[in-house]
Amino acid sequence: MEHMKITKNYLLLKNWWETVDLTNYEKSFFNKEIISFNQQLFRLKEKKLRIGAYGKSGVGKSSVLNSLLKKDLFNTDIINGATREIQAEEWDLKDQTLNSVELLDYPGFDFCDNKFPDKLYSCINQIDLILFIVSGDLNRNELSEISSLIKDGKKIFVILNKTDLFNKNELKEIEENIQFKLPKDLNIPIIINEENNLKNYITKIINHYGEMLLTLNSLQLADKLFLKIKEQRLKKRQKLAQSTIGKFSTIKASAVALNPFIFFDVAGSFALDSALINELSKIYGLNLKSESARKIFKNISINNLFLGVTQVGIHTSFNLIRKIILLTAPFTSGLSLLPYGPVAIIQAVIAIHSTKILGKLAAKEIFKRSKVSFIDPSIMIEKMIFKEPEIFKHVNIYLSNRNLNNNFVSFLP
Repeated sequence: MEHMKITKNYLLLKNWWETVDLTNYEKSFFNKEIISFNQQLFRLKEKKLRIGAYGKSGVGKSSVLNSLLKKDLFNTDIINGATREIQAEEWDLKDQTLNSVELLDYPGFDFCDNKFPDKLYSCINQIDLILFIVSGDLNRNELSEISSLIKDGKKIFVILNKTDLFNKNELKEIEENIQFKLPKDLNIPIIINEENNLKNYITKIINHYGEMLLTLNSLQLADKLFLKIKEQRLKKRQKLAQSTIGKFSTIKASAVALNPFIFFDVAGSFALDSALINELSKIYGLNLKSESARKIFKNISINNLFLGVTQVGIHTSFNLIRKIILLTAPFTSGLSLLPYGPVAIIQAVIAIHSTKILGKLAAKEIFKRSKVSFIDPSIMIEKMIFKEPEIFKHVNIYLSNRNLNNNFVSFLP
């Protein structure tokens, strides 16, 4: 049953990726991210879980992994920071639903940050479960790293290592201090690395939740790539939308300033606004019919008092003034024409301002509607059913941070 679920999720993710139509520029621009995602997709297909040991230099990450393997395969040294490169080894576990488990040893984050942060971040993204190794109470830097990993959607276990340096009471006090500093609602496990305690716990977690951890991380990696592609496209569309709004503002300003007839002015203004909305809909990939464009315009005008008044009231008032000026010109020897220019200029300025406001509001409305057509990985994550909500509370944190940081409003004109 579990095998069928992971296969189904793999096929869903594979089919989704095949529908993402990338330009050659996007393929080149997101080359590293695409490779990383495809590697993760392959591991999902092969049911290959990745567990990484992470922490600051000198906490004993390599020795923790060696204790799981019961072999000294990872490099250890008396000097802090013995691990300089990311090292990977297969962990042969029996009676598991996964085909294989790979253990990865990372250099200390305090060492890596200065050397190759991009490479480290990319590799950490591909880890399905993080063993955050500490050798005592958490310091500020360790807490900051844990917080960043949680926001990024990573599942974390804290492993208390080098326990031989402390007596029983000291260990208990350290464990309580760590628990106090960690997020209260997540119930992050704190595991003391002694005898077979760690191996038994991790083995149990893998057998129960390994496939779900692998699936979830694959979906999150897909979602992060999707958001980057979306952001890049919106930045490009933002410039095009701004240019389009500017063009329509100029056209309307010219028409309003020169046209002396009320009916044509108001009707022409509505026609231009509808045309603008249609153009914006094409830019954001939502082809609207003329009736839909008019409906959006109507809703925006009703909900925005300034636009509603500007489009009808102000235009009509100024046009009446201009018409009176033109009609009285023969009786005043042309003196009444003197204020005609300033009135037309004021009306043109108002037309430009109102068109820009309309364009921004229309772009936002169209973007909201166009998002409905996207079937993105976050929807797949939301639809996942977790048997143990306590184990997967970090998913909600990832989704809430994702929605908070990626609403894309800043990329609209």
